[in-house]
Amino acid sequence: MKKSGILNAELSRIVAGLGHGDLLVIADAGLPVPAGVPCVDLAVTLGVPAMLEVLDTVLSEMCVETAFRAEEAGAVGGEIDARVQCDLVSHEVFKERSAGAVAVVRTGEGTPYANVGLVSGVVF
Repeated sequence: MKKSGILNAELSRIVAGLGHGDLLVIADAGLPVPAGVPCVDLAVTLGVPAMLEVLDTVLSEMCVETAFRAEEAGAVGGEIDARVQCDLVSHEVFKERSAGAVAVVRTGEGTPYANVGLVSGVVF
């Protein structure tokens, strides 16, 4: 049994399998998951787990080359930006880009637009 980091087996497998340029989306509870994109559903109840908690855990294990978020994110956008530098796109563009994701990680977050797209980098 793992004793630290990502304990969810499916999410751990996905992060470990990311290649350069792969997209992983960390999403609030309401983001529509595009057809054909796997969803790792971590939501237990509204607010649990929080998107920023999941983001922090994923960032501890993932090499991120670039990231993007919706410009409509408001205050939560600043919280996301404090963790990872993001390009800003419209929410509509965010949803379109999500269609190319390796997976969408659905959290219990209830804050509108609390979503981030993480593009995998390389550690060398």
